[in-house]
Amino acid sequence: MSGPLNDQILLEVLNLKKYFPVRSKILKRHIGWIRAVDGVSFRVEKGEIFGLVGESGCGKSTLGKTIHGIYRPHEGRVRFEGNLIGGPSGKMVKGMRNRLQYVYQDPGTSLDPWWTIRRTLMEPLIIHTNLGKFQIKERIRMILREVGLREEHLERFPHEFSGGQQRRLGLARILTLSPSLITFDEPTSGLDVSVQATILKLLKKLKEDHDLTYIFISHNLAVIRMMCQRVGVMYLGKLVEVGLTEKLFQSPKHPYTQFLLAAIPEPGVRKEDVILQGEPPNPEERPGGCCFWPRCQFGESICRNREPELEEMGEGHSVACNLAGKLSRL
Repeated sequence: MSGPLNDQILLEVLNLKKYFPVRSKILKRHIGWIRAVDGVSFRVEKGEIFGLVGESGCGKSTLGKTIHGIYRPHEGRVRFEGNLIGGPSGKMVKGMRNRLQYVYQDPGTSLDPWWTIRRTLMEPLIIHTNLGKFQIKERIRMILREVGLREEHLERFPHEFSGGQQRRLGLARILTLSPSLITFDEPTSGLDVSVQATILKLLKKLKEDHDLTYIFISHNLAVIRMMCQRVGVMYLGKLVEVGLTEKLFQSPKHPYTQFLLAAIPEPGVRKEDVILQGEPPNPEERPGGCCFWPRCQFGESICRNREPELEEMGEGHSVACNLAGKLSRL
C-alpha cells in the first residue's frame, strides 16, 4: 500500500489507527486504550462505491470519521487526491475539507433546529466559496430540485420534515460544495422499505450526475450488495476481508464474513441458527494473535500466537486469516 498512486486512486488510507484513552474512575488516571481503529489500510478509486460492513462496535463509523478529520488519528496517514490530509499531528489541508463530506446516521441531529433550511444551505457556501448572494440563491434552488424538494421548503425548519426528507436535506447541504467523496453512515437506517428504495435510487442518480465517489457504512448487507462495487469487512477495529462485492458474497474466505453472510435471511429458505462462539471481546482487553480466534470454529494454535496481515489472494480479494489457504480448499 506504500507505492505511488495512479490517477484512478482518489483516497488512500495507510495503517490508520484511532485509539481512545481509558481512565480510572478515581483520579482519572490513564489505564489503557480502546483500539477502535487498529491499522486499517485500503484504497478507493474515482467513481467507486466502497462498502464497509461489520457488527456494531467494530469501528466502521470511527474509521469514517477519522478519514474525514472529525477524529484525529493516533497513527497512520490519509491521502486524498494525492494530498496528505490526515495524520497524528497535522491538520487537514486548507481547501480540501469541502471536497470530502460525511453524512451522519441521523441527519436530523446535524441540522440546526433554530435555522430555516435556507440558512442551513447558505452557510457552507458563505464559508467555503466566494459566490455572490444571487449565485448562492440560484445554487440552492438548483440543488434542492436535484434532491427532490421544492423551493417552498426553504422557509421551513428541520422538525417539519420526515426522516426521508431530512436525508434529502443532508444531501442538499453537502452537494452545495461540489464534493468528490461522500461517506454515508447507515444511509437507510430507520426508513421504511419504500423510502429506502427511493433514497438509494436518488444516491445513484446524484453519483452519476455529479461524478461522485461514495463510501457506504451499513449493517444492511442487501443494500451493500446492491450499491457497492467493493466491500471491506471489519471486526474489532481491523479489516479482515476486502474484495469485489459479488465475489465476496458468493465465496467469502474469512470465517467472520462467512458468518455474516450466512445470517442473511432468504425468503423461502430455512436456515439453521448461525451462532458465533462466545461473546465479542472486551475492546479494552483484546485477545492476542488473531482478534477473531476466540469465536472462530476453525481456530488453531497458530491463531492464538500470530496476528494475520491482510494478504492478496488474487483478483483483488484480500483476507486477514492464518488459515485462509486451508479454508479455501474446504
